[in-house]
Amino acid sequence: MYVRALSPEEQAGLEAGLRSSDAFTLRRSQILLASSRKQRPKVIAENLGCATQTVRNAIHAFEEKGVACFTHASSRPKTVQAHFDQAKCEVLRAILHKPPHVYGKKTSVWTLALAAEVCFEQGLTESLMSIETIRQALLRLGVGWQRAKHWITSPDPDYVKKKNDVMPSLPSHSATAGRSAIWMRCGGVA
Repeated sequence: MYVRALSPEEQAGLEAGLRSSDAFTLRRSQILLASSRKQRPKVIAENLGCATQTVRNAIHAFEEKGVACFTHASSRPKTVQAHFDQAKCEVLRAILHKPPHVYGKKTSVWTLALAAEVCFEQGLTESLMSIETIRQALLRLGVGWQRAKHWITSPDPDYVKKKNDVMPSLPSHSATAGRSAIWMRCGGVA
């Protein structure tokens, strides 16, 4: 695989690229000039310390765009589409306002991973979303998340009773002892 025969203007453009301060342009110029001297992509890659696929990509880009392939294109996606629009965010909120056991889960605590799993199972998303995607959707709703605390427990069988006698307003947390989960805070609705 070699680059096509270069016109005098293309040859001059490649040689000018050797003097560029942009590393991308310099590398592409080196690759294309070496290919025009009939060096194979593997040899070019070894000489320049890059991957063979990088050499092939440069040759393909030159075949498609000519000298315009020296400008480094943005790596940002062409379109950004949120997986959760406002309507889906509201469905997510409705899901999280029900306990997980309604959806056949054996836990009583929502986690971001569990929310992603239920959204997929309920057909809200086409694939299993990352916990970051779920977290971002909840932020758009104004819902905050925090990691649950590891509650202090005692081997004393009467610990819960004694604790409730001392602090009757606090619920018993022995069911969540040793469990790391994420609790939802949503405008006072549990």
